[in-house]
Amino acid sequence: MKGSVKKSIVTRVRLAFLGVAVFSSAIFWKATKIQYQEGTKWRALEQERRISYQPVPATRGNIYSDNESIMATSLPFYRVAWDPGVVDDAVFRAGVDSLAWHLSHFFGDRSVQEYRRRLVNARDPRHPMVRYIRLNSRQINFQEKKLLAKWPIFRAKRNRGGAIFEKVDKRFRPFGGLAQRTIGFVNEDHHGAGLEYTFEQSLAGKSGEALFERVPGGVKPVYDGTEIKPLPGYDVKTTLDINLQDVAENALYKSLVDNNAEYGCVILMEVATGEIKAVANLGKASDDTYKEDYNYAFADQGRTEPGSTFKLASMMALFEARPDIKLDDIVDTGNGRMLVGGAVKSDSHGYGRITVQQVFEKSSNIGVARLVNENFAKNPAEYTDYLKRFGLDKPLGFQMAGEARPYVKDPTDRSWSKTSLTTMSIGYELKLAPLQTLAFYNAVANGGVKVQPLIVKEIKQADKVLQRNETKVLNPKICSEATLAKVKAMMEGVVTEGTARAIRPKDYSIAGKTGTAWKFKNGQYTKTYSTSFCGYFPADKPKYSCIVVVDSPRNGRIYGADVAAPVFREVADKCMARDLLSQRPLLAKARLNKSHVPLVRAGMQEELALVCQKLGLAGKTQATGGEEWVRAASDTAFHARTVALVVNPVRPGRVPQVSGLSLRDALFLLENRGLHVRATGTGRVREQSLPVGSPIKRGDVITLTLVESGPRLTAPKALPEPEHTDLAENKLLTPADPEPVAKALVIKPFASSAKAKVNPPVRSKPKAATEAVSKPAVTTGKTAPKAATEKAAPKNAKKAAAPAPAKPAVRRT
Repeated sequence: MKGSVKKSIVTRVRLAFLGVAVFSSAIFWKATKIQYQEGTKWRALEQERRISYQPVPATRGNIYSDNESIMATSLPFYRVAWDPGVVDDAVFRAGVDSLAWHLSHFFGDRSVQEYRRRLVNARDPRHPMVRYIRLNSRQINFQEKKLLAKWPIFRAKRNRGGAIFEKVDKRFRPFGGLAQRTIGFVNEDHHGAGLEYTFEQSLAGKSGEALFERVPGGVKPVYDGTEIKPLPGYDVKTTLDINLQDVAENALYKSLVDNNAEYGCVILMEVATGEIKAVANLGKASDDTYKEDYNYAFADQGRTEPGSTFKLASMMALFEARPDIKLDDIVDTGNGRMLVGGAVKSDSHGYGRITVQQVFEKSSNIGVARLVNENFAKNPAEYTDYLKRFGLDKPLGFQMAGEARPYVKDPTDRSWSKTSLTTMSIGYELKLAPLQTLAFYNAVANGGVKVQPLIVKEIKQADKVLQRNETKVLNPKICSEATLAKVKAMMEGVVTEGTARAIRPKDYSIAGKTGTAWKFKNGQYTKTYSTSFCGYFPADKPKYSCIVVVDSPRNGRIYGADVAAPVFREVADKCMARDLLSQRPLLAKARLNKSHVPLVRAGMQEELALVCQKLGLAGKTQATGGEEWVRAASDTAFHARTVALVVNPVRPGRVPQVSGLSLRDALFLLENRGLHVRATGTGRVREQSLPVGSPIKRGDVITLTLVESGPRLTAPKALPEPEHTDLAENKLLTPADPEPVAKALVIKPFASSAKAKVNPPVRSKPKAATEAVSKPAVTTGKTAPKAATEKAAPKNAKKAAAPAPAKPAVRRT
């Protein structure tokens, strides 16, 4: 029994030993096979994984303004890393303390001891060898890179200092936030907005390739000559004018702040070419500041019901369908409230019987709705067909990505109702982006030719133009010449006699239309407004068209005439001030003093000869002997339109004669000879303290007395500032039950005898008439109560020289 147990144990031990021996032999065999038979394969695979080709981003192209000022460019920045494995021990020991001191004082985030400990630990033989260490997360510029390359250890020859400068291109806008949203951006996920996103394919260029080695601590580039260089991106030249862009943004910003508005936009466009010269988009941020946060000018969030600016399209459709309608035809608008087409339309005032032109000038909702309803009620499709013929239902095909699609309803739409026709006629139940409204107005200014807005003029590679974008005509004629003449006259009347007369300039003309629309929120129209003004200037020879939108003003001013129109006027004034052609009519009105020739007594011969030549003065204009300094023989020679120049001798070491010279020329002559000059007065030198021809001692002081040599010119009077109107909220603008209208003040004229001189009463600045704002599609069967009427002023008992009757004042609330 004992023998069998012992034998069993020995057998098990032998089997176990045999199993271990076989397993060990298999491991040894496998290791030998991997080392010798498959070693080449695995070494190549490891090398492939350790060193690989990776893309190298290309330098992004620039974005230019119309005069090739850089609006966006890429600047090189660098991340600082270090490869401690390539640094010699002697070099490291000699420079580690100095390098740690430089790093600490340059970056300022760690002490000298911390940086030294980090450098030493990276080379500690007790730890795995580190081949890549990021010294700091801050990115440095090119000048700082050159400085760091001269530091201890880093400056070792043949790249034995271990410094690694990884290039990173960062986008930079020299003009800061100017046109920020229009320029746009592209993020790491290749999403973005604006020109940067739209023209990503052109701007991005083509990435290259280079070898990168995976080392402990990170990845470092390997420069072995096999890298493929990236191709830089193309440049994009826009139509934007930097100066006009700045004007538009500043004017919009002031209006937004003054009115505590939600957001606003301004678009300025050349009439003939469609080139956009300025696009400003400002919205209120969470900290109550205004920033370029969205492209309200043409994107979805800026697409709103346009309100009264759409009345131009309604009137154009009316004139096209009924050419016999004249501007002096009479329309009865009632007392300010009227049931039209199944909905109550209201005006801010009861205008009564007025002409078609006055309907547009006063922005009467009732007048426009009645005209459209009477002429299109039997066939509403005719009205919407005209809107489509004008191109209002289609996108413009704008070059930048994100253009909103306009929404124009027609009778086939499921939401069409019996009130839709009259509601659409005054700018509701449809949506347009500001750029689409501007393109329509621009077509009127352009003689009926509708052009596509243009913001990118060229795509370039250095000085070579690869693509040039020309003006594209969308519709060669949107309406007849007769209709065009009528709508132009009405738009000019808005500024001369209508709701926008407060912005009427004196030296040029503006044509346009104000707009004020209720905001639709939570299924109903609320007492928040979108204000706008769209038009062109100068009205007789249109060069620019412009639209201004200010959304949700809150400081009492709610009308487009009071909120948006002043912004338009400011932009127009500064555009006209910069336009050379527009200055010619103003210069023609200026008085020119042709009585005298400019009086010049002395100076440099070349300068005086040039002046005489430009002024066409006869006589001897060159002194003999080629002398540099000359003087006029007499003052009367200039008044007689003849000039005789004689030599003004300047001898070395002697005090020259400087009487008659300007202070600049006198300083040049005297200080170059070692004299100290003291001057009193203004004008030209009359007297000098040191005699002419006396010896010069360096450091001597000479006193000059200056007097005016001619009549002082007075500066021209500045043009008056645009007249602005401060309004409180109009309490009449309630959709159904307006409050009673306050009675107007009655001013009795001052009565005087027939022989006495009549002094007219002092009048305040004219204010723009308020335009009508109606809440659309309010149906009711009740008639509206009559508004209180103003009391008529009594007539003068006696009149002097039969003066023209004054126009009735428009009461503002």
